[in-house]
Amino acid sequence: MSGQHGQVNWEGTSQQKLAMAESTAGPIIELRQRKKPKSSENKESAKEEKINDTPVPERAPKHVLFQRFAKIFIGCLAAVTSGMMYALYLSAYHERKFWFSNRQELEREITFQGDSAIYYSYYKDMLKAPSFERGVYELTHNNKTISLKTINAVQQMSLYPELIASVLYQATGSNEIIEPVYFYIGIVFGLQGIYVTALFVTSWLMSGTWLAGMLTVAWFIINRVDTTRIEYSIPLRENWALPYFACQVAALTGYLKSNLNTYGERFCYLMMSASTYTFMMMWEYSHYLLFLQAISLFLLDSCLLEQSDKVHEVYRIYIFSLFLGYLLQFENSALLVSPLLSLVVALMLAKCLQLNVKKGTFVAKIMKVINFYLVCTLTVTLNIIMKMFVPHKENGHMLKFLEVKFGLNMTKNFTMNWLLCQESLQTPSQDFFLRLTQSSLLPFYILVLIICFLSMMQVIFRRMKTTYISFYEEIWVFQIYIFEVVKNTFSFCSGKSLKETVTLEDGRIGERPEIIYHVIHTILLGSLAMVIEGLKYLWTPYVCMLAAFGVCSPELWMTLFKWLRLRTVHPVLLALILSMAVPTIIGLSLWKEFFPRLMTELTELQEFYDPDTVELMTWIKRQAPVAAVFAGSPQLMGAIKLCTGWMVTSLPLYNDDDLLKRNENIYQIYSKRSAEDIYKILTSYKANYLIVEDAICNEVGTMRGCRVKDLLDIANGHVVCEEGDKLTYSKYGRFCHEVKINYSPYVNYFTRVYWNRSYFVYKINTISAVKGAKFMVFGQKDFLKKYKIYFALDVAKALK
Repeated sequence: MSGQHGQVNWEGTSQQKLAMAESTAGPIIELRQRKKPKSSENKESAKEEKINDTPVPERAPKHVLFQRFAKIFIGCLAAVTSGMMYALYLSAYHERKFWFSNRQELEREITFQGDSAIYYSYYKDMLKAPSFERGVYELTHNNKTISLKTINAVQQMSLYPELIASVLYQATGSNEIIEPVYFYIGIVFGLQGIYVTALFVTSWLMSGTWLAGMLTVAWFIINRVDTTRIEYSIPLRENWALPYFACQVAALTGYLKSNLNTYGERFCYLMMSASTYTFMMMWEYSHYLLFLQAISLFLLDSCLLEQSDKVHEVYRIYIFSLFLGYLLQFENSALLVSPLLSLVVALMLAKCLQLNVKKGTFVAKIMKVINFYLVCTLTVTLNIIMKMFVPHKENGHMLKFLEVKFGLNMTKNFTMNWLLCQESLQTPSQDFFLRLTQSSLLPFYILVLIICFLSMMQVIFRRMKTTYISFYEEIWVFQIYIFEVVKNTFSFCSGKSLKETVTLEDGRIGERPEIIYHVIHTILLGSLAMVIEGLKYLWTPYVCMLAAFGVCSPELWMTLFKWLRLRTVHPVLLALILSMAVPTIIGLSLWKEFFPRLMTELTELQEFYDPDTVELMTWIKRQAPVAAVFAGSPQLMGAIKLCTGWMVTSLPLYNDDDLLKRNENIYQIYSKRSAEDIYKILTSYKANYLIVEDAICNEVGTMRGCRVKDLLDIANGHVVCEEGDKLTYSKYGRFCHEVKINYSPYVNYFTRVYWNRSYFVYKINTISAVKGAKFMVFGQKDFLKKYKIYFALDVAKALK
């Protein structure tokens, strides 16, 4: 048998063997005898044979073409409508939640919390710049945000969305129509609509019916607490990037389909290239997600369920996007040392080694077996070599965090323990699984995943069995066996498209490459989501998509019926009925239970009320000098940068070791340190004002040992836990408490200039003022000593 063309060579076959084949395989299948071409004519003969074997597609009748066009038109209309409705829903919900249109600009900006405030502040700076070029230069050489530090904000914070939004706002003349904040959040909401549309299309491509897309959108919106963080923080990088990744996944799904025509492949390839590069530019952690996708494609290629040429075309897209991103992201070395680049290069090298080996030989068989080990070894080796020769900023805190997370190390470091206490970095809670179960998403997802996974494994074992027999058995045994499996597995042996021979009656959903890719991909994402809850926002949307595809796919139900050997009812008819009835029942139940809740959310008028923060920002803008530098918690500093534009000492960013160290030092205002130590820390960053938050100073945490002050005490060695008892060893009181009392030595270093119920603002005294205060205190002490002596002498005289 020729491994390349899948034809059987009959050399000296007797009539007796042919009769045995007849009795085994049923009707005789006509097989051509193929002579071995000469070496000079090998390629030409292969091309001629491929052309002769290619079936000429028959032109479909007009009514069939009309039905196809109507189906595609209705599906596209439903997909676009779903995306638009979701975007409008987010806009209406945001308006009801914050009462956005009735608030002043300062109150609107306060709704951007944490790092979201930083992103939006740079969008404002771009609009204030005299020109786009000047604005970009000021962001790339920014020294007006963090004291004593010049940063490339575009590279460090991935500000390309803000650059694009500012250009669009000014180029389209929207400054005369809409306010900047509405334009900004409108783009993000529009991208979320594209996100939903892409999931719709992906489920539609996999199942063949747009009913699966409708169910995907319904599950996505109902479980939006676990599918997106758009409600909590609008300008997050993932809210800008994940819609492009969803478009890339949709294009990849279509590209992997076996029955796609040439024009469809080209369209999917171009869409995949554009969305991959855009996704990589929008999010600094995008290459890690693409790394998981590359692993999924590698496993798909290893299963021999799809031509490797398509998979390697995707690898080329990765390499092109990485190097183009490296150049346009100011030579970002993180992309060169990324595991994605090492894996793709290793896969390319492994393919070259396999191409140099003659197919069908014993060495080729061994190379297929050790291919997995070879790729893993090359990936690790290349990554180590790249890190040795490419200068880069190693994210050591991420590695240390993973070590502590998995119990491989123990630490008292404040930053590590603070990260471990964050809810998004912990394991998922039971409420997460309960919510998915109540919406019926999790049970159907598990059912679909099990069926697809078992079908995939069945196909893999069948392929391994075929390869094993063809290698170790005699030729005449293999000739008889080929008749037995030719009807069901001829596509494997011939290398032709699986879709040409696999029909609905076969019930083998595990042979479709796009299905196997999604099964592997969702298993990888789900494994990470089971460890870190924040990664559920990457996994849950594709849970919605895969579950909706499964219940709407007749092929999946047919696969299940084949295993159950259903005989009472015609399996194909029952599969078609269930693929329509089950999603309809699910949709009606979801409509009855959750639609009233969604309408209630839109009718309830909520209100975001934070007068203390508004008063603080107003005081800073009116009373503080323009050159003042403020120190406080990183989250509050982000709001101050946005609302006032004043310089700060730290920011809520966790991808830079220097900023992490700054945050830890500034947080010492809530520790048990002396006034002099705090003064030295703040003056080292040229801070002029200190803001103490009562919510942090008097925090009552729900988790034991996760309050900021508890973590600081552990890091500073002020608290030692012995058999459940905490023993304090610090001779100083907690600074945030002591400084409010206004007694020496705290009044020597800090002067309270403003306070309300939530915030206490202290001016950091200069060195001369501190020395003067100390002199006055010492003078007062000498006076009191002398006064006590004179008073004692007078009392003695009176007694005499």
